[in-house]
Amino acid sequence: MLAGAAGLSAWMLAGIAGVFGLLIGSFLNVVIHRTPLIMYRQWLRESSDNLMAADPAMGVNVSLWDLVFGGKTAPPQHLYTSAEAAGKALDALPPLGIAKPRSRCAHCGSAIAWYQNIPVLSYLALGAKCAGCGKRISVRYPLVEIVTGILFGMCAYRWGLTWTAAAWCAFAAILICQFMIDLDTQLLPDSLNYLLLWLGLVAALLGLTVPLASSVWGAVAGYLILWAIYHLYRLATGKEGMGYGDFKLLAALGAWLGADYLLAIVLVSAVVGTALGSAMLIAGRLANKDIPIAFGPFLAGAGLVCLVLGPEQVRALLPFAFPFVMR
Repeated sequence: MLAGAAGLSAWMLAGIAGVFGLLIGSFLNVVIHRTPLIMYRQWLRESSDNLMAADPAMGVNVSLWDLVFGGKTAPPQHLYTSAEAAGKALDALPPLGIAKPRSRCAHCGSAIAWYQNIPVLSYLALGAKCAGCGKRISVRYPLVEIVTGILFGMCAYRWGLTWTAAAWCAFAAILICQFMIDLDTQLLPDSLNYLLLWLGLVAALLGLTVPLASSVWGAVAGYLILWAIYHLYRLATGKEGMGYGDFKLLAALGAWLGADYLLAIVLVSAVVGTALGSAMLIAGRLANKDIPIAFGPFLAGAGLVCLVLGPEQVRALLPFAFPFVMR
């Protein structure tokens, strides 16, 4: 038990962890928004260098506005049509990291004051609109904060103020990021996949989750299962059905939940995929059948469902699978 937990009821611990989770959720919104931008900057920098070596005048159609603020519409003066011009403009961009610069509106670029960045409360106080330009703030920001707070509170209620609870809170936080990033961009950043994988192995080594052998074999089998499906699908259809990030994410989930849980994860991901796909269809996001559907959110969602329900409840949900999955 961590220091300071003595004498506090389970509900009090859950409340404290829930408030902390709201704050972490606000930080996760930054990670979700900026990680793809950082990746795009890096890729554009590498592409620009390669094009410069081949032909400095070769066209590059890119909006640097998007790389600064993440906006969807770029002013014409921020469009560059040569590798040399794009490279110089990239060099002139302000540094971008997770911690710096301060949070800004994706529409107008105005800085967000600290009192406008209080989880959930600021969203309600501002009427879901930017104080600078008046454009609407997506409801996803408070939703990420609320979901993170609920999951942190649940972990504290279930395991108390322990290192086990802290480990599963980290598990939940990274999966929330991967869920949202892949849903937005169809990317699963290696930085988060590898972090989740290594944390899972270390947590097992410390005795906080599953036995270490199960964790290691879960990581190995998780990667190989989707790797085999990917290559079989490509041989059968000539198309790529998923990305390598999905392999790494299932490997990371296997490291946390163990080899015995892998089939359950895949089956629950199918349930999550059906629910999410139906919601997107209703919302009109899947009207174009040529748009590929990311598999990462289904896997990340399955991991969160398994965390919330626990082994016994997942057994009850999928009784036909568990004779083959769990003892």
